[in-house]
Amino acid sequence: MNRRQGLLDRMLDPHIDDHLISDEGEVVIDEVMHHWVVMVKPVLVVLLGVAIILAMPFVAGLWWFVLALGFVPVMYGLYRIQVEFMDRFVITNMRVFRVHGVFNQQLATVPMTRILDISVHKPLMGRVFGYGHFTFESAAQDQGLRDIRYVGRPDERDLTIQRVIQRSGLRKDFKVAVVDEDDGT
Repeated sequence: MNRRQGLLDRMLDPHIDDHLISDEGEVVIDEVMHHWVVMVKPVLVVLLGVAIILAMPFVAGLWWFVLALGFVPVMYGLYRIQVEFMDRFVITNMRVFRVHGVFNQQLATVPMTRILDISVHKPLMGRVFGYGHFTFESAAQDQGLRDIRYVGRPDERDLTIQRVIQRSGLRKDFKVAVVDEDDGT
């Protein structure tokens, strides 16, 4: 990690590259941010706060109270936007991991060798807007990376993970023998 990064920089960007095992050849295949639909509620909260602040001229002597009242949803909405922005799901050639958190950053990792099953759930709204939720089943009983919610283009991301697993040789190729009917055997 670059020591020159300021506090503000560390809270505005999750710095995915700091978590890669570069000397072992780990590279990012896909870095997944939350789907845009998760920003709708926080943006509406910010707009509510702005609307309250815009009401200040109509309350004469209590303008400071209205300003403070509007400031709360604006700050909360901006914080929620940052929480969603900092939440990243990363697929590398060696593992999948999730980095999230604004003030306290958390990292959860599952090596490709331990992924047994991936379930993709696409609710009706997810099918309309193009997002889904992943559930990872791994060899570990209690894992830090189980549910990844609001993943854009979930079918493509699932295929990406399956390709990485297949290319790494973790799953054996399945060859189908073709039987020639003319052979008589």
